[in-house]
Amino acid sequence: MSQDIRPEHFINRWHSLLRFNLRVLEQSLNPHIPLLERLKFLTIFSSNMDEFFEVRLGPIIHQVARGEGTIGADGIDPLELVQDLKQRCHEAVEKEYSILNDILLPELEQQDISFLRRNDWDETVRIWLKNFYTEQVEPVLTPIAVDLSHPFPRLVNKSLNFIVSLRGKDAFGRMLDLAIVPAPRSLPRVIQVPAKLVGGKTAFVFLSSIIHDNVSSLFPGMSIEGCYQFRITRNADFNLDETNVDDLPEALESEIFSSRFADAVRLEVADNCPNHLVDFLLQETQLTKDDLYRVNGPVNLARLMGITGIDRSELKFPSFTPKFNMPLMSDEVFSEIRQRDHLLHHPYESFAPVVNLVKCAARDPNVLAIKQTLYRTQDDSKLVDYLCEAARNGKEVTVVIELRARFDEANNIEDARELKEAGVVVVYGVVGYKTHAKLLMIVRKEAQGIRRYVHLGTGNYHEGTAKLYTDLGYLTSNHRTGLDVNSIFQELTGTGAAAQTQTLLHAPFTLHAGLLELIEKETQQAKAGQAAHIRFKMNSLTEPEIIRALYRASQAGVNVELIVRGMCCLRPGIKGVSENIVVRSIISRFLEHSRVYWFKNSSGEAPIMYCGSADLMERNLFKRVEVCFRVDNPKLRERIEQECFELALQDTGSAWILQSDGSYLPPSAKAIEGQYLQEQLIDKLAFI
Repeated sequence: MSQDIRPEHFINRWHSLLRFNLRVLEQSLNPHIPLLERLKFLTIFSSNMDEFFEVRLGPIIHQVARGEGTIGADGIDPLELVQDLKQRCHEAVEKEYSILNDILLPELEQQDISFLRRNDWDETVRIWLKNFYTEQVEPVLTPIAVDLSHPFPRLVNKSLNFIVSLRGKDAFGRMLDLAIVPAPRSLPRVIQVPAKLVGGKTAFVFLSSIIHDNVSSLFPGMSIEGCYQFRITRNADFNLDETNVDDLPEALESEIFSSRFADAVRLEVADNCPNHLVDFLLQETQLTKDDLYRVNGPVNLARLMGITGIDRSELKFPSFTPKFNMPLMSDEVFSEIRQRDHLLHHPYESFAPVVNLVKCAARDPNVLAIKQTLYRTQDDSKLVDYLCEAARNGKEVTVVIELRARFDEANNIEDARELKEAGVVVVYGVVGYKTHAKLLMIVRKEAQGIRRYVHLGTGNYHEGTAKLYTDLGYLTSNHRTGLDVNSIFQELTGTGAAAQTQTLLHAPFTLHAGLLELIEKETQQAKAGQAAHIRFKMNSLTEPEIIRALYRASQAGVNVELIVRGMCCLRPGIKGVSENIVVRSIISRFLEHSRVYWFKNSSGEAPIMYCGSADLMERNLFKRVEVCFRVDNPKLRERIEQECFELALQDTGSAWILQSDGSYLPPSAKAIEGQYLQEQLIDKLAFI
């Protein structure tokens, strides 16, 4: 018997996000994963937690402080939520350092990879480190006294700093007892000691240890009573009012700079720092003891990511070469796309054909125009280079670049400048909406007339992340799809009303309603006694109306299978509400990033499938420009079904199963070869 849908049927989104971060952390304990990769997962967890404090917890804390907190579909009071999240964060960080110190470092030591503490340095190592400090560290350090004439300095978000307890007089006869030493970000946080000094082994020393050992050089004639590392995390969430700025890039650059010194939300301090110094730091940062994290190790474990690149292949995932779609790598790429649609599944298949497509378009005399959206690109992006080349070659090139892509704002501003200088028409999207759609359109003059070639993707036009994220790319010259994509670009550049599309669903106009309509169709088919089945794959599921629709589908008897990597606010397995829903989260070598929405469509000729850029979150459905494209090609649709759903649903080695109480059942420790989705796809698609 069905039940009314109530607040307790929803999982809080931030609780769910923390659980995702903990699933990432659990990978550092997974014996199926090579040791250096386990360390990498620990650093990813650290980076994820930084982001959680900067753009999730920080804004909530300040909203509550201003009395602006709102209650979501889960019904949790904002103040209660903040207190609970802080407690969970403390538990998570404690677990993180326990894994590092008690498990990973000892196991690395067994593999002749060591982190030398100061009492481990012999005279030879000490001399080498002293020279390293003198030549590379000390010249860029600036000690800052803290006294009546020197207030506590403004310290950059997430920067490594040291609080130094002193005794003595400075050059002007002033008694000093406290100083701050910031460590510039240009300095490496981990330094490798020459192998010849440590018997041929691989040994590292933390920058903090080197500064501790030599800090007296910064305060000649004074006695050092203590030196302790600390780090301040600040609220990095900023809301720029675009309607009141004349120059968006300039205003955004100013906002980025200001956010480096925004309100503090977390203080990390070495666990041996005396209480009176900790109290001083809390006072200066206006934080409470709930915001204090005493850590037994470096205050920024994310910077350990660098050492995972050392040459120890036996401690890493087996290497493979992404498969190249060779027909798409030729100069005849347009002829190849004209003949048939193509699907690329990254990172198992190379992203290079997409880059080659833009290169060929830049140099083809028959290409008239190129239009592309850019949300995130890598430094020195070849795509950006070819777009500039196309403009210089006389093509009409338009790029819709999203300057507000989180943490990539500065890079996108620089890309925009480079593109403008080359003669590209640069558009910054739509005021109040982030442009998150992944669209590329090439307009070419041919014997039969104008033809549009289109690439649509689930991931960014970023050559680097295409090697790390699982994403789908779809290339077609279908006339209707080309017209639809052209309409979206006209919408983005401000030349008319909302696009009327046939092969695309797009936010904020038709995507939400379109998915609800398709869910309802499956629901009605189940009520009519027909087979009904829904399969979704995405990063996050938080939007309440979609969740309610899936609950109603389950209550009608629809079989609902969800693959949700990160946040999921839906509770599966509740009798009378969601007992026909199963949710799994796959955490593995690559970040599961593709979004696919599949409906059995029993009353039609074939299943209905959409792929695209949008997760089922409020921001994606209502505050972003997103595009999901329908896959009608039977062979490609069947391939996506197999690679994104069938194999994923058979995975027992990397799939976590969401329980109705919000916890996750971990993968089977007894999983064998053939039960890991990503390993199967490497075997199937790539070259080992």
